[in-house]
Amino acid sequence: MLLFFLLAAEGVTVPSVRSLLTPHVFLGVLLIPPTLVKIVSTTYRFARFYTGHPDYRRKGPPLWFLRLLGPVVVVLTVVMLASGVALMFAAASEHRLLLGVHKASFVLWFLAMTVHVLGHLPETFRLGLPDWVGRRVAGSAARRSVLVASLAVGAVAGVFMIGKVAPYLASAPRHPGG
Repeated sequence: MLLFFLLAAEGVTVPSVRSLLTPHVFLGVLLIPPTLVKIVSTTYRFARFYTGHPDYRRKGPPLWFLRLLGPVVVVLTVVMLASGVALMFAAASEHRLLLGVHKASFVLWFLAMTVHVLGHLPETFRLGLPDWVGRRVAGSAARRSVLVASLAVGAVAGVFMIGKVAPYLASAPRHPGG
């Protein structure tokens, strides 16, 4: 659920990204470690289900279209985040190409993620909310610890990346929507 809110905060920066590039970059980099944790944990659950572990088989698979969409969401997420980071380190001559990749992957990611989020919304409220408020669910302390650690790593990396914003803006071409 926290990823959802951080992604929403990142989304708020998109319409005015040039003037909000510092928070956009910070939030984007902050999101990388918890997103990687999410990808790893989901891949683990996927592997446990398909290797026949009883606990995971008992829960059953997600809907068929969510199973097909999952890898698409992962690839688009990685491309979007990686292209954003690459923009901060790339030579000015590479900015236009990387910005195009970043924007295109965002649009496709947004569409795929909308379907993904809506498809998992009932499960998220049923399982996610009790994990944070009310009764404690098995493993919630470990999940919180990993989440806090990933956010701490992301925050440190985000602060580092803020230093890359001014040089990027100085070398990036000015064009509509960029």
